[in-house]
Amino acid sequence: MSTDLNSPFRTKSVEQSIRDTEEPEHALRKSLSAWDLTVFGVGVIIGTGIFVLTGIAARNNAGPATALAFVAAGIVCALAALCYAEFASTVPVAGSAYTFAYASIGELPAWIIGWDLVLEFALGTAVVAVGWSGYVRHLMETNLGWDMPAALSGPDAGGTFDLLAFLLILVLTAVLVIGTKLSARLTAIVVAIKVTVVMLVIIAGLFFIKADNYSPFIPPAQPQEAGGGIHAPLVQLLFGYAPTNFGVMGIFTAASLIFFAFIGFDVVATAAEETKNPQRDMPRGILGSLIICTVLYVAVTLVVTGMQHYTQMSPTAPLAEAFKSVNQPFFAGAISLGASVGLITVCMILLLGQTRVFFAMSRDGLLPRVFSVTHPKYRTPYRATILLGVLIAVLAGFTSLEKLAELVNIGTLFAFVIVALGVIILRRTRPDLHRAFRTPWVPFVPIVSIGASLWLMLNLPAETWIRFGIWMAIGVVVYFLYGRGHSRLGRGEVGPRRDR
Repeated sequence: MSTDLNSPFRTKSVEQSIRDTEEPEHALRKSLSAWDLTVFGVGVIIGTGIFVLTGIAARNNAGPATALAFVAAGIVCALAALCYAEFASTVPVAGSAYTFAYASIGELPAWIIGWDLVLEFALGTAVVAVGWSGYVRHLMETNLGWDMPAALSGPDAGGTFDLLAFLLILVLTAVLVIGTKLSARLTAIVVAIKVTVVMLVIIAGLFFIKADNYSPFIPPAQPQEAGGGIHAPLVQLLFGYAPTNFGVMGIFTAASLIFFAFIGFDVVATAAEETKNPQRDMPRGILGSLIICTVLYVAVTLVVTGMQHYTQMSPTAPLAEAFKSVNQPFFAGAISLGASVGLITVCMILLLGQTRVFFAMSRDGLLPRVFSVTHPKYRTPYRATILLGVLIAVLAGFTSLEKLAELVNIGTLFAFVIVALGVIILRRTRPDLHRAFRTPWVPFVPIVSIGASLWLMLNLPAETWIRFGIWMAIGVVVYFLYGRGHSRLGRGEVGPRRDR
């Protein structure tokens, strides 16, 4: 950690980061409460994961014990959430992991994680929009008898341009320009619908559970053959370890898959600057949304694996198909509707997260400062929001994103590692800081969080690591060509961190 303004590891003080939020032209409106943050978290976490991954993990990896896999994945996320909660309450500034890294590790690592988050949120938004488009087209075809023109159905459906995904992102961009309070109200409505559907699954499904479907709760282990090539998990190529399906170890194999159903709680931290009382409300929003979603995930998994034997579960629509298997088509239709409506909030909150990271990097001069000017009336980063919204809308309209979706996963885990490392470093370098929330058992909890995140990263295919490495390399080049020379900290326009 360096105070040398010529060093790429120069750090920005927490105090300066907070002062930057008070500049009139670059200030965001504080309008969010702990309730709003919790709704944001639940809104972005409960997405396609609960509606799809439950069936895949139960059928292929863990059987009924998938419920325990959700607990394991939830614990990994909780470790990271504790670290996020400390940072978000201590440094209540837009940018999430980027801002945290700038205050603890240095500018270059902060740039790298910011560059990573911009890609993660952009691809995540586009992927979810394309998924939403698919759900809506299916509902229109089956319930209204109206087929979307092939040319406007998107590459994944054999078309050219995905009109529905394109329009969704443009509408959500307009909502975010008008203000985060409006987006919070819209999110609250949609989350209410989504949680109602999940509760419907749990309550209605209880009447169709058969105890025999839980036997065996942990199916006998089935070791996989070790393979090679860039499609194999990196841990397999490095150590020859092949993940085990079923059995006790199969629970952890399933956890590495369904972990991605939890992705999103970290987005809550990007709204820290727009929170009325971030010291109190950020930990409540981050941890509260994670606890609620974990409980719902476990309950849904126990119900759906009790309704239908895991060997017969659908890998594409397990919840809806479970109700069809017990002759309840009404509930199956309600689940499909809830999934399509629920994806709207996932898309919007990911877009919100990306614009706030982009805004924070722009305010620091690492990206053009013009994008950190806020709207004179709405106090939102409207220029960055419009630019990114249009670019992502075009990306979602023209691109098939199945392969790129895995980059969202590795990007999130990388952010977890950086934030946990930052907590350890800032505890040593700035013990004087007031911390409204303190991560317990430091450095043990952050170290375990780092280890768990790295393990899940190693379980991703080698080709995902290659793509991630290429994007990171491009980011380093951009930093040295533009970011380093335009950095406000490097130019002496803001003060470096003063360690005490």
